[in-house]
Amino acid sequence: MKFGKDFKKQMVPEWIEAYMDYNGLKKILRDIRRARQSKGPPTPSRLSHQQSMLYTTFSGLNPRPNSVHQSKGDIEDQVIDVSTTQQEGSTKLYNTKFLKSNEEGGDTEVTFFNKLDYELNKVNIFYKDKVEEVMKEATELNKQMEALIALRIKVKKPDIAKSNSEAVKLTSPGREKIPEVKPMDLTPEVNKATASTQGSAISGEDYGTRHGKMADSAIHQETELEVLDRVKMNNAIEDSIITIRGLLNDSKGKELNFNKEELRKAEERLKIVFIEFYRKLRLLKQYSFMNLLAFSKIMKKYEKIASRNASRSYMKIVDSSYLGSSEEVACLLDRVEDAFIKYFSRLNRREGMKSLRPKFRKEKHRVTFFSGFFFGCAIALLVAAILLIEARKVLDKEQQAKYMDNIYPLYSFYAYIVLHMLFYSASIYFWRRYKVNYAFIFGFKQGTELGYREVFLLSTGLAVLVLSTFLVHLHIKMDSKTEHYETYVDLIPLGLACVVLLITICPFNFMYKSSRFFLIRCFFRCICAPLCTITLADFFLADHLTSQVQALRSFEFYTCFYGWGKYVKGESKCHELDVYNVFYFIVAIIPYWIRFLQCVRRLFEEKEPVHAVNGFRYFLTIVAVAIRTAFELKKGTTWKVLAFISSIVAIVFNTYWDIFVDWGLMQKRSKNSFLRDKLLVSHKSVYFAAMVVDMILRFAWLQLVLKFNVIALRGDAITSLCSCLEILRRNIWSFFRLENEHVNNVGKYRAFKLVPLPFYYYDDEKDD
Repeated sequence: MKFGKDFKKQMVPEWIEAYMDYNGLKKILRDIRRARQSKGPPTPSRLSHQQSMLYTTFSGLNPRPNSVHQSKGDIEDQVIDVSTTQQEGSTKLYNTKFLKSNEEGGDTEVTFFNKLDYELNKVNIFYKDKVEEVMKEATELNKQMEALIALRIKVKKPDIAKSNSEAVKLTSPGREKIPEVKPMDLTPEVNKATASTQGSAISGEDYGTRHGKMADSAIHQETELEVLDRVKMNNAIEDSIITIRGLLNDSKGKELNFNKEELRKAEERLKIVFIEFYRKLRLLKQYSFMNLLAFSKIMKKYEKIASRNASRSYMKIVDSSYLGSSEEVACLLDRVEDAFIKYFSRLNRREGMKSLRPKFRKEKHRVTFFSGFFFGCAIALLVAAILLIEARKVLDKEQQAKYMDNIYPLYSFYAYIVLHMLFYSASIYFWRRYKVNYAFIFGFKQGTELGYREVFLLSTGLAVLVLSTFLVHLHIKMDSKTEHYETYVDLIPLGLACVVLLITICPFNFMYKSSRFFLIRCFFRCICAPLCTITLADFFLADHLTSQVQALRSFEFYTCFYGWGKYVKGESKCHELDVYNVFYFIVAIIPYWIRFLQCVRRLFEEKEPVHAVNGFRYFLTIVAVAIRTAFELKKGTTWKVLAFISSIVAIVFNTYWDIFVDWGLMQKRSKNSFLRDKLLVSHKSVYFAAMVVDMILRFAWLQLVLKFNVIALRGDAITSLCSCLEILRRNIWSFFRLENEHVNNVGKYRAFKLVPLPFYYYDDEKDD
């Protein structure tokens, strides 16, 4: 693999603009090559220079000081002169003067070195800013570890804590203050011997054994426990339902209870913080290494093309720059490893490094094989089902047509889900192709995110299961010899639903357990919308649920079909039940109501007016859906007019929000007309096509109100088609919505998720 491709592959997606512009420098080198080729072969050529070196005087093998002649030769061969400037508190800035600019084509080489200096300064500034950030985080982690170790002593060694408190009473009036001894220090300036002495208070091997006994004096232990007087548990770590009382309370933390459960939660949270911090350090180290390698590669290419010896002198400057000489990240990596192994892995280095090192999902050939196999089976079963319906003339017979009124809603539920999963796998494919970091945006646990192959496998596998069940059900139902089994045959769809539900909630580690439970947690937070902190994955799922209204209504029909004693014969019978009609309204509104409550929650938390406007948008949609459902059930000209007006208002508002806010397009003074400055898809026509398609598919719902005369599609078929088009529109929206989120992350260099710390130092806020 060429270095340019490997360099691009190794980039942190959110930092892509902070890397050295390797391709831009290569483009300038191509201009230099063309300029040299146009004036003939270079003199002297690189080859002739190498050949002439074979006949120079042998200088011996013994090292000897540089002679006057050698210094003079170095000056004569010098191509560049690099000067540095440094403003107070900032990184050094480098400026290279090209000494051969008076030669033919020298202007292009001047441009090359100007660009090279710009890239070196850019990389140095970015790297120094990031290193300063991690140093501040290391200081905060030191304080968190002080609180954790003090809490461990308080919980695991209550007798020690009690004796220390008594010692305080005896010595506090006139005792000279002893300097505080930190249990752990991540800052590189402290040597390892000191750090190991400071870390001797508690060892990770055993929380209450000999490795966790007191330091040399009771005063030391007492000093550590004093930390607990200034610490509260951070409310942000609570994943359960937060009550309204908690929302109205401004306090950032709750008092410590000094129990084992509290200690366990703090340890788990701080362990996650350490893992994320270590990942950040690894990426910074990789960033430094790849940029240094890029500078080396581009200078070698320059030497080869320009036949000038400038690589060695310029790389000395690069190596002496902050990017090449800083050791803070390497020191922090070592210290984080030691601290994590000691305090969280019980001195088991293998287990500790296994937790710290990044995990990557391996592409498996069997996933590709079974995806293709299931897809082929699904197509064959679908064709078989269509041929069976045509051969038995199911739709032509009145009695059997009534049967289809039952079987269609029972199985269409799965059709919507399978279609949504297929489109979602396509979205993942395009996210990966255009380097959208969807795993980071959604907050998937590293190494557990599903690729498009895995999602495609699940969707085709579910399709095979559903179509097989449908064929068996249809065949038995249409066979006159099995009429006495009719009651049991109708239980087949219910059995299928139970199997799918059991697989989804199965606690055993198979069929992507981590992803299944991630979906369940997001769904649970959606249900508890106003009482839980909202993440992007939560409102993203809720937005997708708004496109599955027809699937939710099909699920409601399951309840009606199997819930009223002997099974209801036909969906029309369900609509005769008042309870069913009430829930027919409620089910259609629930997804939009969830999004409305999520907007309210975010408005309370973030205090941004945009969430109020977004909530109002969903409120308008709720009104439109309610009126459209009333028209569907009651008919009448008045309901039709109201449904048309409310639908138009909601569609226009939602289309505007999709294009201007969610996708971030149609920006004023953008360098890409009517789009935005940063685009991942190179073809701009794709964005304009997506805007048009989004608008058309939004207005497709008006078919349910206006009832255009479509001969080939009638009844439920039109509703189903509109639902499928809405699923397609939602997945198109998903790609551009996540692309815009990724572009915003790139613009702000957000490459790491914010993990709330377990402890809150309330004295620090008073000082601030």
